[in-house]
Amino acid sequence: MNMPWWQELWRRHAHITTPLRARGLPCDIEFGLSAYIVRVSLPDDSYLIISPPQEPPSDHPPGDPEGWIATREHPDDQTLFEVLYDSAPSNNPGTRRRPKARHGGSAQPMIEAIDLRLAQLGLLPHPALPHESPHVHPAQPTPPPPSRDISGTPGRGPAYVYGDALRDLTDRLNAAESHADAAALLHQILEPTDGLLAQLGEFFEAAGEKAKEAEEDDGFDLSYDLADAAAEIRSLGEVLHVAEDRMRALTPLAPAPRLPSTPARAPSLPPRALPSAPPRHTR
Repeated sequence: MNMPWWQELWRRHAHITTPLRARGLPCDIEFGLSAYIVRVSLPDDSYLIISPPQEPPSDHPPGDPEGWIATREHPDDQTLFEVLYDSAPSNNPGTRRRPKARHGGSAQPMIEAIDLRLAQLGLLPHPALPHESPHVHPAQPTPPPPSRDISGTPGRGPAYVYGDALRDLTDRLNAAESHADAAALLHQILEPTDGLLAQLGEFFEAAGEKAKEAEEDDGFDLSYDLADAAAEIRSLGEVLHVAEDRMRALTPLAPAPRLPSTPARAPSLPPRALPSAPPRHTR
């Protein structure tokens, strides 16, 4: 089965985007001068561009270049241009080799350099590494549900193991204490290669292939319907691919200030007695 190009693109850059998104930095993948680049938004409205060598263009596959270049720029300040990391090999044989060129296309040294510089600038929202966070984290998979008999037990009907697992995830989302925790749970659904939507698309595509095995007209018709469902699910994942970052960027509303309690009112005076009506005279 062929993976959609955008899923394949995110998969090839996951070793770059996953640690940065874990630090609360929204990422996107764009096409640069001659290769795909990772654009990372920063809290001060500046951004990072992480790219392979582009002039001349790299002949390596996306996400696995011969070196990485990470720069910081600002859309409204053309004077801001800072090279945070450069491990690209030199094209000039007479030029002295860059110190970081020994790392080549390895991502870990670059992530460490970005961590250090952004921490110095105060632009690292979540400096903690994934395994250091006490909360649910995108890099931490949801524990699988306990093994149960899918066919059900007599008198109880079928057991919906996977529906129950998703219901548990929904309960955790409802109980999330912060938007960051909610974003971590969204990651479980929207991660472009291993998330629930991506795997659900694979499931429907596999079901379509299974329907074809019947070699009947209805089987082929069913396979087309299932293939359409798989395509719609993948399209939904593409539409929502930045929902996790948008959720994490939300600021919780501050609780409304409590108004001072109203002082007790003095007891009201008893009503004044009305004057008695004059006697009526009858003729």
